Amino acid sequence: MKKTISILAILLITLSANAQEKQTLKQAVKKDAQAVGNAAEKGADATKKGVKKGAKWTGDTAKKGVKATEKGVKKGANWVGDKSKKGAKAVEKTYKDVKADIKK
Repeated sequence: MKKTISILAILLITLSANAQEKQTLKQAVKKDAQAVGNAAEKGADATKKGVKKGAKWTGDTAKKGVKATEKGVKKGANWVGDKSKKGAKAVEKTYKDVKADIKK
């Protein structure tokens, strides 16, 4: 009888310890899953912030580029206009000179 009680006690202790290990394993898995979820959420937030900053930077840079292009086009148009006027005056002067030479 003592042997049976001892065997049952050892069996009960073994089963209890085994059950505790399984529960600990479940808890560990749950904690790990929660940690992975938190890390994924933090990563998503960081990515969102990075994308927002990138979009803002791109928008600002595009605006600066548009202003610079507009300024450059205006300067180019003025330069072409000025050179065209000078060219037209030179052609007119040459035409007058040629016309005067022909009359002589």
